[in-house]
Amino acid sequence: MPTIDIGSVLNRAFEFYKANISTLLITCLLGGIIAMVSFGILFGPMYAGIVWVTLGLLDKKQPAPVIGDLFKGFNWFVPSLVYAILLFVVVFVGQIILSFIPLIGSLLSMAVAIGVPTVTMFALFNIVDRNMDVVPAIQASLDLVKQNFWIFLGLYIVAMVISSLGAIACFIGVVLTAPMMPCMLAVAYRDLHPAQAQG
Repeated sequence: MPTIDIGSVLNRAFEFYKANISTLLITCLLGGIIAMVSFGILFGPMYAGIVWVTLGLLDKKQPAPVIGDLFKGFNWFVPSLVYAILLFVVVFVGQIILSFIPLIGSLLSMAVAIGVPTVTMFALFNIVDRNMDVVPAIQASLDLVKQNFWIFLGLYIVAMVISSLGAIACFIGVVLTAPMMPCMLAVAYRDLHPAQAQG
């Protein structure tokens, strides 16, 4: 049964981020801006590009990934777009519906907002790294996460909190902390799916 150590993932992700800060920072900033100006339409391909760059740097691929490799996310345009739409629909629509349930509706809504991204946290990594289609990628993530759900939930919450801490320092802080989410997920993913020789 695969498992991870949250403290170890956090430490290694931080060291990895520090060692590649300029590429990761600018890649995540550029990807975020493009996703925003496209009204979220390009969120999937941009995040796929961030995953590609992050995994490439982590795997020490040669030549090393550069900021422009963000646009390699378009290689997975359809599956990443479908994944992003499914995630948005399930979480957003689910929260709206659940909010109408008296008493426990808000708790259920919060559970959906955190639980769904947790069980699908490796789906886009599966799409990019293993060239899986959307449904198999989501299923593979779900199968993996459910084996140690509470550990993965803790990992997701820690990654989300760290990435969100920058909000305290407004925009600059968000820019600095946002790359920690893909870094932590990439390190955890590689612990569970070691890179192939020709990755």
